[in-house]
Amino acid sequence: MFMFKFDQAGLIPAIIQDIRTGTVLMMAYMNKEALEKTLATGETWFWSRSRQVFWHKGETSGNVQKVREVYYDCDRDTLLIKVEQKGAACHEGYRSCFHYRLERDGSATVVGEREFDPAEVYK
Repeated sequence: MFMFKFDQAGLIPAIIQDIRTGTVLMMAYMNKEALEKTLATGETWFWSRSRQVFWHKGETSGNVQKVREVYYDCDRDTLLIKVEQKGAACHEGYRSCFHYRLERDGSATVVGEREFDPAEVYK
């Protein structure tokens, strides 16, 4: 079943996309166990490279991701997971983690509105 090309650390990037709108919500890493948990539970699980632990998306915020479809690319080294997102996906309170638009002059513009205050959710 796991014919994927995990990197040297045993990880594979997973792009998370809203199944209804097509919006890219986030990108995180999975190891084999996180992928197995995701497939078994129907909700996304990831591997934190900084904390070296599994994390269940929405465990703290309640903003879980219900997995609807899973794809992989032709090189078998990247996953695309289409989800039904409850609330905001980003820990900064935005719907998508990709809420910074890089302008041609090098400046950044925040796109979208904050759906929750992270200081209130992640106490």
